[in-house]
Amino acid sequence: MTLIAGRYRLLDALAEGSAGIVWRARDEALGREVAVKEVHAPPGTPEAEERLLYARVEREARAAEAISGPGVAAVHDVVVERGRPWIVMELVRGLTLAETLEADGPLPDREAARVALGVLAALRAARAAGVPFSGLGPDRVLLANDGRVVVTGVATGTSAPDAPPPGPEEDLRSLGALLGGTVADPASGPLAPVVGGLADADPDVRAGAVRELERVAGTGERPRADGPAAPAPERRPGVAQEREDGGSGGVRGTRAPEEAEGAAPGPRRRGPGRRAVIAAGVAGLLLIAAALVWQAVRDGDRGAGPAGGGAPSTAPAVPGAAGAGAEDGGPSATPRS
Repeated sequence: MTLIAGRYRLLDALAEGSAGIVWRARDEALGREVAVKEVHAPPGTPEAEERLLYARVEREARAAEAISGPGVAAVHDVVVERGRPWIVMELVRGLTLAETLEADGPLPDREAARVALGVLAALRAARAAGVPFSGLGPDRVLLANDGRVVVTGVATGTSAPDAPPPGPEEDLRSLGALLGGTVADPASGPLAPVVGGLADADPDVRAGAVRELERVAGTGERPRADGPAAPAPERRPGVAQEREDGGSGGVRGTRAPEEAEGAAPGPRRRGPGRRAVIAAGVAGLLLIAAALVWQAVRDGDRGAGPAGGGAPSTAPAVPGAAGAGAEDGGPSATPRS
């Protein structure tokens, strides 16, 4: 429970190596957990060289505070305690790439490409800040629980004091070596051209290897962030839309044209008015009643003679029927002998 610089309380060790110990700590001033790297020189280092080493680490760590990006563990503070620099960094929860490979074996090609692109973004961010990485290895790549690929250990003090910083081609060469150790078949698998191309002396070949890496990872051929936005697909009311991934989708939100989003309500078609419906119904009832009365009168008068006061039948006489007279156009009713 050591308190560093009166502010950072060390809780437990997260990792230990030849360059120092990384502690989980609590920032008492801001009330948050952080990672604190305690730097120490290898045993047997002469005192003069030890002082130079600590000076280089402090200088690199302070420069690393300018690096920004999701692929780099942010450096929050650099303090000197007990004659050594202590680097206060973002606490990233997850496993290192080395631990993941040891536990699960080589990564699938697409995941390996995704991890390599995350590392490449971190390398470029560090170079842009003037603090290029050195000594890249799977133990310095964190696969965070939130899906990020984070490179740690920017400030190691391993750079020679007077040596010029490595160029961008060295970043790609280190990335190729890292990628080759994460896949099952770096010599003839899908990523073999990338592993070899990243180490090629021709810058065009290296650029092509990066494009192939993006293609394998599934991020190639995407529009640039600073380019024009792609037009949104036209949405027509009442028509099924296709999914964004190009597959055939079901009907999503299909509604009548008057209710669809963005559709102007059209004129409504009016049916017959209420009064017209009622009038039509009454007229129909009157016609039915009249027909019933007519049918009743007809049935009551059928077969009645003149004595009954009824009207003669309007049914036509059937030729040859009994009772039909000659005046009706039928044959005589005289009986045969």
